Amino acid sequence: MLCMHNIYKSKAPNQSMQAERIFFLKEEIEKNPDEPFNYYALALESLKQQNDLALELFDLLLKKFPEYLPTYYQAANHFFEKGYFEKADEVFKKGIVLAEKLGKSKALTELKGSYQMFLDEIEE
Repeated sequence: MLCMHNIYKSKAPNQSMQAERIFFLKEEIEKNPDEPFNYYALALESLKQQNDLALELFDLLLKKFPEYLPTYYQAANHFFEKGYFEKADEVFKKGIVLAEKLGKSKALTELKGSYQMFLDEIEE
């Protein structure tokens, strides 16, 4: 008998997988507290359900690892979504400066584009 995938099934397995990823990332942070990627990955996982944790993690990343470029795009957009417009503006600007300094043209283009959309949105 052929069994089709049921798109209406409970999301419990996905939540369980997310809980496992969060647990794993927290363990990795304990083992390697100086590795920014683990904090970043945990912040991205936290965006889905634990927005306060994501805000805390983005703040920590920006303070403890100011040279970790991937943080800026995600953090600025999250601050914007949460209504922290001044913080979002500041993070976008710092990210743009850092991308220029590091010579990361793709990240620079993405940050500038997202920043322009942010500015257009808050002017309306």
